[in-house]
Amino acid sequence: MTSEPSLTGVPSAAESGSASPEPVFDEPTQSQENYFPQTPAPPGIQYLVNPTDNVAVAPLQVDHDAPHDDVDSAYGSDRGSTHTVSITSSIFHYQYENGRRYHAYREGQYVLPNDDQEQERLDLQHHIWRLLLGGRLYTAPLPEPDEHVEALRILDLGTGTGIWAIDMADEFPTASVFGVDLSPIQPEWVPANCRFHVDDYEDDWTYREDERFDYIHGRALSGTSSDWARFYDKVMGGLKPGGWVEMQEYDAWIFSDDDSFDRAPWTREWVTKLDDASKAYGKQINVARFHKQWMIDAGFADVQELVFRIPIGPWAMNPVMKELGRCELIHMQMSVDSHTPALFTRVLGFTQDQAKVLMEGVKREFRSKDHRLLTSYRFIVGRKPL
Repeated sequence: MTSEPSLTGVPSAAESGSASPEPVFDEPTQSQENYFPQTPAPPGIQYLVNPTDNVAVAPLQVDHDAPHDDVDSAYGSDRGSTHTVSITSSIFHYQYENGRRYHAYREGQYVLPNDDQEQERLDLQHHIWRLLLGGRLYTAPLPEPDEHVEALRILDLGTGTGIWAIDMADEFPTASVFGVDLSPIQPEWVPANCRFHVDDYEDDWTYREDERFDYIHGRALSGTSSDWARFYDKVMGGLKPGGWVEMQEYDAWIFSDDDSFDRAPWTREWVTKLDDASKAYGKQINVARFHKQWMIDAGFADVQELVFRIPIGPWAMNPVMKELGRCELIHMQMSVDSHTPALFTRVLGFTQDQAKVLMEGVKREFRSKDHRLLTSYRFIVGRKPL
């Protein structure tokens, strides 16, 4: 990535040669047994199992006639946003900044908003994760849902709107599913086997031995922890022997098979400064590529990783990838709006106007038919030894 003067006038690490590396996509390791489903993704979706060496992959085929301007950026939903447990009213004393609403509990610990716009983004993101897996919710080798199977205990960290936890509770009706989050934004009407709690998983965990879990799930948690070694130690302690952890993460970086990324100066500035700001804040966001090794270092066994390449926009030739691209274009524009304001104004000293100019420039490049940008999603699983 070439260095150039900042478009917004605020210097970044890229100008001193310390920009974040792009994610590496490699050929799958054929010799290592893997625990993923035999068909983890619909036909046409490009994914890699246990990437190891730096080996180039085939670029996505391009539909040169694909329209970009027919995507409705006002994607929304009419889902409710109440909570299932009794909590103190101070939890609802939300903080407002840069036109967005932020959590009140442990104010400042999490830099993304929790307002309706952000909840819509999280629900759209859930749809994208499911599209990647052909409707599945997980890749860990859990037992098939069956009323005769011993009831599982499942924990969802950073549950957000609770949509994944609710779907898991529906799929595993005999399981007990728990979701924790800093914000009480989950719906009121949920399956009887699903409960939500306002809590900070960065704190010490207090689960008793008889409360340990069979499966712990975290999605898009990068940028939320200041100490991942400690995080995985707590996950290890919270699992039953033989239990599984699964992290579903995306790289906080943009790349391309051609020179699109080099021709997207607003996007380059945004991803670089986003990573700069998150590092300065103490919770780096571009860390998805490290989770596999962190699990191994923590002592997990059978650690596996799936990596998916997702187009930003409906420019891919394959119809499944084209639909994913449509969804990801909307999601990425919403992500720019949610990830930028707090970090850029609090940490980098941007004015609101500077942040808005940058955000609009990035979204304009995402929508451009001249750019074929990509993102990457990862599924990483590991088992607690018996």
